[in-house]
Parts: sequence; structure tokens; C-alpha cells
Amino acid sequence: MKKSILIFLLSGASVSLFAQTKPAPKKPAAKPAATANAGVARPPVLNTALDSLSYALGMIDASFFKSQGVEKINYPMMNKGFEDVLRGNNTLLTTQQADMTIREQLQAFMRKKAQATIDEGSAFLAENKKREGVKETASGLQYEILTMGTGPKPSDTSTVKVHYEGFLINGKKFDSSRDRGEPISFALNQVIRGWTEGVQLMPVGSRFKFYIPYTLGYGEQGAGGTIPGGAALIFDVELIDIVQ
Repeated sequence: MKKSILIFLLSGASVSLFAQTKPAPKKPAAKPAATANAGVARPPVLNTALDSLSYALGMIDASFFKSQGVEKINYPMMNKGFEDVLRGNNTLLTTQQADMTIREQLQAFMRKKAQATIDEGSAFLAENKKREGVKETASGLQYEILTMGTGPKPSDTSTVKVHYEGFLINGKKFDSSRDRGEPISFALNQVIRGWTEGVQLMPVGSRFKFYIPYTLGYGEQGAGGTIPGGAALIFDVELIDIVQ
């Protein structure tokens, strides 16, 4: 913003009756007082419904991708993508290419974010399988027999009734049907792979402890805010019945 500069000039001495009088010296121009907010950009304001919608879209998208490990973005290219789609312009990627790009990048971000947890779980499982009584399957699932039952074993399509407790490898309990005072029933083909494989090893009446690597658990993404991405898990499971 241009500032108006007022220049005050003192006129030269007028012809006077007193020839010996000299003209008064010129005074420097007065400077206007500085504006308090001069040069400071004003924050954006939500004046219209379109302003609010646009800002909300940015917030929601950013919140999701930040939670997935995205730390920075090329804002002009992101805006270009929005603009091309909304205006019906030719896009730089097909929908399939865009989807694949996002999947690949998010997977890489999640792996980076989860790596420390993955390494911690791998070290734990490597030591755990050395303990007496711990067995390991070809998939990497480890289990320990606490009580061996005498009933039938379920198949991968069976619906089973169980009591269980779930722990992180640091001992923190994140779930427990025992604490709720009620067993739970579910189909074995609708749970994590470690459960699907492990419970099939159990005759009804058994109680096993499972040590599940992240690849047989919730993967690199984890589960909500309770189970971190890449976490190895421990489950204490009692097989009560196969539901007919």
C-alpha cells in the first residue's frame, strides 16, 4: 500500500521592507506515523458457505493423510488436481493411476512410521520362541499350551465361542472378554489371520497363549488408536465351544 507523503515546504522569504531579513530555513518533511498493522498479512476469514466448505475439505483431507504419515505436500500440484477434476479438464493421471499412487505412497509412509514397532516386535518374537513350551508354525505364529482340551477342533469356517484377553508386548492390555464378563462368538474366517490359524489348533476346552507377528495381525496400519501399526500381539484364548 502506498503511503501518502505530505511535504511541507516553507516558502522563500517575501520581499520585505527589511532587506536584511533572511528567509527561514526549510524544515524536513514530516513523516506520517506508522500504521500498527502495516505489512502484516491478514488471516483468511470464512465469509461465505463456499469459504467454509473449501477450508473444511482441506482440514478433513489433511487430518486423514497426516494420520497416515504424510508430513508434507506439494500444494500447487494438489490444487491443480482439485481444479482439473472440478472443471472437467484433462487430468495428468487416470483415476486408476491416482488410486495406485496414493496406495503405494501411503503404504511406504505407514511402513516408515511403523518400522520401530516392527523391529521391536521382531526382536521380542525371536527371543520368545526360545522359551520352553513355545512352538512356532511355518507362518511365524507362536503359541503356548496352557490347558489342552479334549473336544473337537474347529475349521477355518467354524463359528466359535471364546474368552480372551489381548496384550501388547509391553504387557498393556487392550481388550478382554473376561473383563466384560461375557464370552464372544465369531466366525474364524472373519478375524485376523493369527486367530484363524491359531484357534484351529485348539480342541474345545483348551486355553492357549498366542504370540502374533504384525503380518498375521493388524499389519502396518494397526487398529484405531489402541494397536500401533506394526505391533506384535499376545492373546490368551480359551476355546469354550464350536457354535452349531
